[in-house]
Order: sequence, then C-alpha cells, then structure tokens
Amino acid sequence: MNTNYKNYKAYPTMQLENREWPTKSITKAPIWCSVDLRDGNQALPEPMSVEQKIEMFTLLKEMGYKEIEIGFPSASDTEFRFLRRLIEEGHVPSDVKVQVLVQAREHLIARTFESLKGSKEAIVHFYNSTSTQQREVVFGKTKDEIKEIAIEGAKLLLKYEAQYPETTFYYEYSPESFTGTEMDYAMAVCNAVIDVLKPTPDKKLIINIPATVEMATPNVYADQVEWFSKTINKRDSIILSLHAHNDRGTAVAATELSMMAGADRVEGTLFGNGERTGNVDILNVAMNLFSQGIDPEVNIENVNHIIDVYTHTTGMSVHDRHPYAGKLVYTAFSGSHQDAIRKGLKHHEDTKAEYWNVPYLPINPDDIGRQYEPIIRINSQSGKGGVAYILEDSYGYTCPKPMHPELSAPIQKKTDETGKELTPDGIFELFIQNFVNIETPMKLVHFNSSYKDGDENSVTIESVVRVNGTERKIVGLGNGPISAFFHGIQSIGYDGYKLKDYTEHAISGSEDAVAAAYIQLENEAGKKCYGVGTDANINKASIKALISAINRLN
Repeated sequence: MNTNYKNYKAYPTMQLENREWPTKSITKAPIWCSVDLRDGNQALPEPMSVEQKIEMFTLLKEMGYKEIEIGFPSASDTEFRFLRRLIEEGHVPSDVKVQVLVQAREHLIARTFESLKGSKEAIVHFYNSTSTQQREVVFGKTKDEIKEIAIEGAKLLLKYEAQYPETTFYYEYSPESFTGTEMDYAMAVCNAVIDVLKPTPDKKLIINIPATVEMATPNVYADQVEWFSKTINKRDSIILSLHAHNDRGTAVAATELSMMAGADRVEGTLFGNGERTGNVDILNVAMNLFSQGIDPEVNIENVNHIIDVYTHTTGMSVHDRHPYAGKLVYTAFSGSHQDAIRKGLKHHEDTKAEYWNVPYLPINPDDIGRQYEPIIRINSQSGKGGVAYILEDSYGYTCPKPMHPELSAPIQKKTDETGKELTPDGIFELFIQNFVNIETPMKLVHFNSSYKDGDENSVTIESVVRVNGTERKIVGLGNGPISAFFHGIQSIGYDGYKLKDYTEHAISGSEDAVAAAYIQLENEAGKKCYGVGTDANINKASIKALISAINRLN
C-alpha cells in the first residue's frame, strides 16, 4: 500500500463565522483582465514573437477586454519593444488600459514607466512575494522586511508617476503566493500599501489576491476573499481582484465562489494557459455566465476564431473535451443521449420556446458560432435515435419511429465490425443500400395508374416488374395505388402480406422535390420489415417502397 500521502498535511481552513457567500448568486460579469500576454506567454515552450503578440492583442481587443496585461517590459527587451509598438503604432484604443507587471524594485520600476511613455492610461501591477515559504526559504527575510519591500515599491510608483504627467496611472498590488501567506499578515501588507497610495472612490487601487498555487478546495479561497473584502481598509476605494491558478483543477469553481464572496475583478487566460496546470480559463467563466442568462461583457460569438488565433499564436491546442470550446463537447455518441437531444431540439423548434432547454446541451452551439458541428455522431455506443437524427438533419429523411430499431441494425453491425465512428455520409450510404429502392429480386420496370370515379375499386394499375431477370405484367384494382398493386402482385405469387404502416413526405420543398415513402409489411410468418421508396411521383415512390419491403422480407 502506498503511504506517501503521509508526506503531506491538510491546508488550514478559515474560521469564518456567518459567511455569506454560500447564499449569494452571481448576477453580473466581473471586471475582466486578460493575462494571456504575460502569464500565458511566460508558460509557453516557445514564447510568442512580437508579431504573434500583436495578433493576440488584436484578438483580445476584438473580444472586448478593457484591461490587458501585456508583459514584464522591465525584464525583457522583447516585451519592452512590444509595448512600445503598441503605443507608437496606435494599437491601444482609448477605452483599453494596458497593464504591465513589475517587481517592487527601483530600477525595474523606472524602466517600466519608461516603457509606458505616451500612453493615455495604464495599470502598473507591482508585487512581492509574501508567503511563509518565500520569506523563509527563498529570501530569508522577516515579515517586517517583506512588508517594507511592498511599502517602498508603492512609494517608488508615486515618485516615477510624476515624471509622466501625460499618462493617467492606475495601480495594482499583489501579495504573491497569497494562498501560502498568513491571512492577517497578507492583510497587513495590503493595508500598508493602501496607506502609501491613498486610493479614493474616484481612483481606486486594485488589490489582487492570487492563488499563485492552488492549495485548497474552492470554498476555502472564497472564505479568504469574503474575509478580505469585509476587513480590508478603504473598501470603497478598492477593486478586489482574483488571480486563480489551476493546480487542483478547480480554478473556475474557486473564481466563481470568490465572485460570490465579494471579488470585483478576475484575471486569467483564454483556455486556461499558464504555468503548471494553468490559470483560470476566463473564457470558461464567461461562458458559464452566458449560460445563466448573464451578459458576459466579452464577445464569445465566434469561438472558432478565438481557437484559431489562440492555437496559431501560442502553439498550444484546445482539448477535444474542453468546456464549451472542444470539438466534441456538443457531440453525443451515447444512444440515450442522442435520443434525448433529438427530441429536445424538435421540441424547442416546435414550441418556439423563449429559453434554451435541450437535454445534454447547456447552451445552443449556434450562439457561439458552432453550428457547423454535428451534434450527434455515430459509433458502436450509439442508438437508434441518433441514426434517425442524422438522416433527418443531414439528408431530409424523416423515418417513422417504429422503423428506428430496424434502421439502426446495419449501422450498429458496421460500427461493431470496424470499431470506428461512422460519418454521416457513411450512415446515409448504408441506409440507401439496406432500405431505399431495393431492386432484388423484384424491380419495377413500368408503372401506370388510372382512376374511375364512383367505383369502390377506383384505381387500376398496369405495371411491369422484373423478377429474377424475367419481366412479368401486373394488372390490379384497388381503392388506391398501393392497394391495386397489392392485388396485382398476388397473380405472380406474392400474397399473404399485410400493410402495417405507411408514411410519406417530400424530401425538399423546391419544384423538383422528391417524395419519400415508408411502408412496413408483415408476412405470413409474422415477420415485419420496412422498405423505403423515392421518386418525383409520390405514387411511384409508394410502389417502390412496397417492393423494397417485399424484397427485404424475401
């Protein structure tokens, strides 16, 4: 038995009395800040080039992000040049604030302000690490010494701001590794920064409390955020910001619970790109809001374009099962799921429902530009409803419900044999081969019908069929073409059949529409079978369906 779990200890929970966040609901989008060009970029095996960064920045602007962290210009010449190009070439709209990251060190702060020269508005995000591990293991400094670094950094911001009066500067402070820091100490450091920068309700300070490493369940982060929101000084002058990483795989949940706990702002990346297991996926959070009828305040209508730019600029891929964006997330292979989706889509269309309510599809794929995706796909796990949906949705054949089990049998046989998924064209090909206009052993060569008013048997058919290569002439009377043909084929030995089901419809609505007819017969042994006929003439389509059913029974 593996006892290595004993190498770890549980993260301490907060003793938060009368917590309020569990009863709250999210009712609006947060202030968004994309950190794709910083957190996301620094985590890439091959960081983006300047041109790729401009392409990503353009996407983020198009999506409607108003705060975009573009990098660490004081630490990298590439990022310095990138920021200068954004400013000098006019890539930054008047309603977008570029955000830059800097450690609380004077030469880096000086270089950062230099990189922002000429910008209209900017956010300078400064930080220093406050966690127990960082203090004791990395820096070897006391709590007072670490707090003094933050205080001195805040003072330096005010010093260098005065040299660039053409720019309106906003500030953000992060006690890095917040989740590894004693809460009362993290609060003391943040309040010390507040005392220096003196934010006001008209010009607020962003206090960002990052889960630099995700260490606990999402509810613990929410408790910390609620306590912080209720306890921090000058709360009316503070924008409380989240920056969740995904080490435990719960960054989205932690962010949403913390929004309920009082956070105003969310930093993250598209598709969760970032160090280790990544940052919170801000597209995922936005989609979650969208699915609850809340305006996400970013443009998500063309997720395929977002994926294309993301994959091109980062070299990363989007998993097929990634929430909302993966290739397979709007696809059902399970038979019961397929049946429920098919019925749900039809009910939604028939009732013209005000709200989307389709089983297994939390949002309408059309709403985010995914209408081209086949919602139902067929493999060995699929059922009868899925095959019927494909034939109706892609090819216009509305097979009667009693036919569905029979319809799926050859499809199931094929997928069991190959172990692979069948494409819609492959499904249609098997449908045609097994059901439609079957001509062996009997084939319709000629068909003519005439009507006589006032006679119970008002329809006469004259037909020629070829049976096993020999042509036979048929004449029959009946109250309709099918009845007349039934009577006619009895003369050549085809008797004992009962008509159990008949339906028909047009496959297309144009002038050259083709009719489809579905006939189920039962033979003397009690075996039932469907046949399908198609023709521009509905009577001829019905006879072809009848012949198909007879051929399939013999």
